[in-house]
Amino acid sequence: MTNRIETALIHGAIREGYADKKGAVNVPMYLSSTFHQESIDEFGEYDYARSGNPTRAALEKAIAELEGGNRGFAFATGMAAVSACFMILSAGDHIVITEDVYGGTYRFVTKVLPRYGITHTFVDFTDTEAVKAAVRPETKLIYMETPSNPTLGITDIRAVIEIAKQHGALTFLDNTFMTPLHQKPLELGVDVVIHSATKFLSGHSDIVAGLVVTKDEALGNEIYFVQNSFGSVLGVQDCFTLIQNMKTTAVRFNEESRVAMRIAQFLHAHPLVEKVYYPGLPTHPGFEIHAAQATSAGAVLSFSLPNYDIAKAFVEAMKIPVFAVSLGGVESILSYPAKMSHAAMEPEERSKRGITDGLLRFSVGLENEDDLIEDFTQALEIANKIK
Repeated sequence: MTNRIETALIHGAIREGYADKKGAVNVPMYLSSTFHQESIDEFGEYDYARSGNPTRAALEKAIAELEGGNRGFAFATGMAAVSACFMILSAGDHIVITEDVYGGTYRFVTKVLPRYGITHTFVDFTDTEAVKAAVRPETKLIYMETPSNPTLGITDIRAVIEIAKQHGALTFLDNTFMTPLHQKPLELGVDVVIHSATKFLSGHSDIVAGLVVTKDEALGNEIYFVQNSFGSVLGVQDCFTLIQNMKTTAVRFNEESRVAMRIAQFLHAHPLVEKVYYPGLPTHPGFEIHAAQATSAGAVLSFSLPNYDIAKAFVEAMKIPVFAVSLGGVESILSYPAKMSHAAMEPEERSKRGITDGLLRFSVGLENEDDLIEDFTQALEIANKIK
């Protein structure tokens, strides 16, 4: 029997055979750096914890099942996951990458990869023709992030995959905002899926983690080689925590997404708000494309206020959300991308991507929705006074 994803989120890791044979309902933590070998001629499945650990293996097999992939990998952070995937490239290779990308990914692509002779071109991935025009003979990778961070740009995944196939390029997709619960890139033809599991998959702002899933065995072997060589693996206690937290992903994320729609509609109707970025709104560019490749609009939205002073007044007037970096927690998190998630970008580059001085990003948590709306209302009233 094939379980639906809500069931797999809860039981996936246990089913992989790493549960305590005494009947424990939780995957044990194997707190061991090394493993005894019975023979000089033949080693067991595990020898050294950097190369493999039973607790981490349970998590990795679970995320592979959830994404419909062949192999999963758990990394110390989301950026460790992103970096490991990029490191399967070689000198002379070229990347076509969405311009509306997470600031840490931007930093790695622009500051680290050029040292190794790997070039890149940033493109507006909401324009499929622009993606096609950016591909070169040496292009080996097309990198997507949809919905993108922080303006929720939508990429037509199927169209980009078709372009990649025509040129023999790989496709990577950052699926952090949607999770495998509501977007299955591998089923659409993507080669590698990446998650900052710090966010919705973990959902409690208690650990940092990255996950990667491949559907091709050879590609999985390449990424494992990098993971084992660089050693940026997720620690056992964090693997255990992530397995536990993932069990409630469906109930958390679905409720947060429902409330996000209400908040987006509220902001869209407010006279002080210049623009709302949320793929659940029919006015959002890419609304129909997103609906055709995902089953939810997600729990993150961004909105533009007229200027920095008004945004500052609004942030300081909000009472409920945490004002912080990151997203996807049970607590609502209000962020200022220009100085937080995208601080690594030069001001002119942020401006090109719509990351203005008045742009704010909001990750919806599990607080009472009426309390959140009331908080937005009073903060916007205060901010409006300095307009």
